Amino acid sequence: MNIWKISIKNLKSKSFYTFLSIIILALSITLLLGIQQLKSSFKYQMENNLGDIDLVVGAKGSPLQLILASVLHLDNPTGNIKYNEAKKLSKNPLIKSAVPISYGDNYKGYRIVGTTNEFFSFYNAELEKGRLVEKSMEVVIGSNIANQQNLKIGDTFVSSHGLVENTIDVHDDELTVVGILKPTQKVIDRLIITNLQSVWDVHNHEDHDESEHNAHEEDHNENEDTHMHDDHDEDEHEQHDEETHKLEEHHAHEHHDDDKEITSLLIRFRSPAAFLTFPRKVNESSNLQAAIPRYELDRLYQYTSVGFKTITWIAYLILIISGITIFINLYKMIKERAFDLALLRTYGASNFQIIKMVAYEALIVAFTAFALGFILVKTGLYFMLKFTNFGYKQNIIRELEFQDILQIGVLVFIMVTLSVALAIYPILKMNISTILSNEK
Repeated sequence: MNIWKISIKNLKSKSFYTFLSIIILALSITLLLGIQQLKSSFKYQMENNLGDIDLVVGAKGSPLQLILASVLHLDNPTGNIKYNEAKKLSKNPLIKSAVPISYGDNYKGYRIVGTTNEFFSFYNAELEKGRLVEKSMEVVIGSNIANQQNLKIGDTFVSSHGLVENTIDVHDDELTVVGILKPTQKVIDRLIITNLQSVWDVHNHEDHDESEHNAHEEDHNENEDTHMHDDHDEDEHEQHDEETHKLEEHHAHEHHDDDKEITSLLIRFRSPAAFLTFPRKVNESSNLQAAIPRYELDRLYQYTSVGFKTITWIAYLILIISGITIFINLYKMIKERAFDLALLRTYGASNFQIIKMVAYEALIVAFTAFALGFILVKTGLYFMLKFTNFGYKQNIIRELEFQDILQIGVLVFIMVTLSVALAIYPILKMNISTILSNEK
């Protein structure tokens, strides 16, 4: 007697109830797996991507937005700040190191970050190939970008303005790949790192060309006016124009330095005592904003944990309903097929074999639902990220660990076992002679 075949036939004979049990259980498993994956991914992003960043200083606005933009690179910046002002701030004796970052461009959705070489130390990032940036228009790329875009040392590409991939506002300046980082499983894997000068050169290129064009026209007009004067005054005017032009260039250069901007400043303190005074001092005595990454992300986690807990309890409720549904279906099957089960007993089947048949039906439903739930989680998260413009570029969703999957699998197994244990009660109390004699 093949118990597996009998169990499968029993499920097929009640296909609607079988389908209903699988769908309800799969929905519960999908929610449990999905919430667990989102929680673990969020926790990983907070703990692993903060690195050694103690404080972020940027433009006034939402402190959480400043952290998401400058640390996790998941949001738009609150604005820009003056580079000279940031340099003055970094000279504070409480600060161990201050790393400026500046961005506003992307390459196929990957952010291009202008910074210094000290930026790599935040994430313990090391070169796998090539070298670090030494001059303008050179970049070091993360491992994700190298793999996804098939970029190699010496390859060149052009960036587009903004943080979203577009083919409309594309810069003319080419960036050259000079280094590729080792995988770190951190945010730096999906960043393109260059120096600050590269970012400034790209954004100031058009303004610089326009200034040169205007200066050329002014020189041309001045030369025409000079030729209209007599020969005696010509040398004097030319010398005066040359001195004036040099002076204007000097002032323009100083003005250009004053106009340099960055997105934010990433700070490491010398001691924890700086947390007590420095952020408040920056927020109260300047037009800058200081935000503590761990504090802001902990607040975010507190807000989102309410939603996580709510959906988790809903998933547990659906799991209980699913267990009740499986119990009712099994119990109903046993009661309706009491005569068939009694016949099996008369042909030599033991109670244990009949109980195994019922248990196999429940396990087939549970295994099918678990597989379906796992598939729904994968496809659901994929489309969610795709439609929310994150996709593989951001890589914020981590794979579920085997321990998490096993934990939910054990929970489902316990629920199914309990349902089977309650459903087999009529089998244990079965009176074969009474059942057979009452069957007409």
